[in-house]
Amino acid sequence: MTGNGGKPMVPVSCSDKTDCRISCQVPAPLWTLPPAQRCPGMACGQRSMDSRAWAHTGAAEHGRTRRGTPGRRTRKDWSCSLIVASLVGAFGSSFLYGYNLSVVNAPTRYIKSFYNESWERRHGHPIDPDTLTLLWSVTVSIFAIGGLVGTLMVKLIGKVLGRKYTLLVNNGFAISAALLMACSFQAGAFEMLIVGRFIMGVDGGIALSALPMYLNEISPKEIRGSLGQVTAIFICIGVFAGQVLGLPELLGKESTWPYLFGVIAVPALVQLVSLPFLPESPRYLLFEKHDQAGAEKAFQTFLGKENVSREVEEVLMESRVQRNIHLVSVLELLRSPSVRWQVITVVVTMACYQLCGLNAIWFYTNSIFGKAGIPPEKIPYITLSTGGIETLAAIFSGLVIERLGRRPLLMGGFGMMALFFGILTITLTLQDHAPGIPYLSIICILAIIASFCSGPGGIPFILTGEFFQQSQRSAAFIIAGTVNWLSNFAVGLLFPFIQKSLDTYCFLVFAAICLAGAVYFYFVLPETKNRTHAEISQAFAKRNKTHPPDNIDPAAPDTKVTRRPEPDPTSTRDNYAKNGVV
Repeated sequence: MTGNGGKPMVPVSCSDKTDCRISCQVPAPLWTLPPAQRCPGMACGQRSMDSRAWAHTGAAEHGRTRRGTPGRRTRKDWSCSLIVASLVGAFGSSFLYGYNLSVVNAPTRYIKSFYNESWERRHGHPIDPDTLTLLWSVTVSIFAIGGLVGTLMVKLIGKVLGRKYTLLVNNGFAISAALLMACSFQAGAFEMLIVGRFIMGVDGGIALSALPMYLNEISPKEIRGSLGQVTAIFICIGVFAGQVLGLPELLGKESTWPYLFGVIAVPALVQLVSLPFLPESPRYLLFEKHDQAGAEKAFQTFLGKENVSREVEEVLMESRVQRNIHLVSVLELLRSPSVRWQVITVVVTMACYQLCGLNAIWFYTNSIFGKAGIPPEKIPYITLSTGGIETLAAIFSGLVIERLGRRPLLMGGFGMMALFFGILTITLTLQDHAPGIPYLSIICILAIIASFCSGPGGIPFILTGEFFQQSQRSAAFIIAGTVNWLSNFAVGLLFPFIQKSLDTYCFLVFAAICLAGAVYFYFVLPETKNRTHAEISQAFAKRNKTHPPDNIDPAAPDTKVTRRPEPDPTSTRDNYAKNGVV
């Protein structure tokens, strides 16, 4: 490109990307020109600099342009420590949650027999069938009650101990629960099994709040979604592990079923000996403990680079905006108009997560497989396919979430579930009319599981961490966890009645819930992929009818928070010409 007189033109980018998107062109060499021709960026009011400063800035801009888009990181700012922290944290936390969802299925008849024997030994007569049903229902559902208690404990424990040490202390609940449940058979006390399930629920409630917070705060925003999906991936792996270990050839026998619960201690011990060697959340250290040196060291460990000033400045910027703000309580968060729609979206997301009907699928799986002609003794092995599909779909979601975004995966997941629930209702109604229809029901079941795990199965935990600033995050996870566990309990309580009243048409209820969720996300949910908290707050600001805080992220030069009035081009040009500088 040439300028006046055939002289080469040198691009000069405006330093203030908030107010100007132009790239000025000046003839080179710059210092040989008359003063009136030395002005790049006159229209945007760019500050004056001498030729040497301009040359330095231009070189930096040129290097950044050559490597990639300005303002966007092109190298991978993460280290092996970041991956290890996410894997170890999830293995001792969300893995155990998934494992406890499925581990009680295989030994059900042995556990009921144990209840009957214990009752007869104490009272001299067999247990009443209704009492046995009640005890079994309590054993299954008390896990959700413990989860609710654990969720309500997170804020207090997290404020005192931080994210990492909350996860470490939580291992004490898992190990004590494992010992109680594993020893209940030898002790002849079924109460130990019920109490162990409750304590394991407390562990799950703490884990599903503390782990997503920890992963959200240690992750660069470029891979925040992928790393957040580790929670969902390990839930699915835990479900699959419970199915595998429950096979008769392994621990699913009458003599070995207590060891199914003893296995719970292994992931907890692995986390207990590994996590102390990894750093605390740098955002927690900087924002709540005011330990800048510790935060910088943690950032360096997790990001694998020495210069972490950019990341520290991001947190300091948010800290300066909230310097007089204490940790927000749940009631204060619910009353805050600036996050009203964020809270509503989290509630809707978590409610849909539990009420979408996946638990109903497990109820029908064995009967559908049996009507498809699969021998009863082979059904446990075929059921493994559901756990495998869950895991593969969750891994797929983790790989594509930073490409597709959260919004398409949520809408697509719930939309596909609604579609396949409708088809499943038809196939279940007509399954006795043709021999091949039960196989269509199996395909629908696998498709529903894959649709759930590809988006709705993990993204709710990611969104809860992304919607709220540091002072609000603990309260937000309490709200999300409370909705999650209450919905879980409601499904367990109400589904038998729904199924009894509507039979196979009960899936239409879940189809309606999934469809309503997809429509809500289409109209309300903004995309949060690779966006800072300030940008996400701006996306909700119009709906909340409030102005977001001026939390300007130095890493996001394109974020428009305020606009300064542009100076008059003529007067600026005259000043530059008069001073003879750029």
